Amino acid sequence: MLQQLLQPITFAQFATALFVAILFLQSGLDKVFNFADNLGWLTGHFSKTPFRNQVKAMLVTITVAEMLAGLLAMAGAVQIAWSGQLTCAMYGAQLATIDIVLLFFGQRIAKDYAGAASLVPYFILCVGDVLLLTL
Repeated sequence: MLQQLLQPITFAQFATALFVAILFLQSGLDKVFNFADNLGWLTGHFSKTPFRNQVKAMLVTITVAEMLAGLLAMAGAVQIAWSGQLTCAMYGAQLATIDIVLLFFGQRIAKDYAGAASLVPYFILCVGDVLLLTL
């Protein structure tokens, strides 16, 4: 088992799944534990957009999606380490990619171009993770 995990492709799959898990679980948990602060900030952020009346629903949706992506990626990292299976990691990476696209869309709609640009490395990571998990 350890011998397989130390193979370059398997190790990269494990490491990216773990990275995505940490990234999305931390972000999702921050939204859970600081919901009111996040809601207040996002309400102002989207105040001049067509989404100004849907901020709470959007925050709940992205929080659930981030938590699910993080949990799937964490389960995937464990699955890779334990059995070499990639199923959960792939679902986590795909959902994480969709999450980043949704966040990017929101930032662009809010005309926060710097915020949108800061998501590009995460998008590249998530798409790279999806591709890596196909090897």
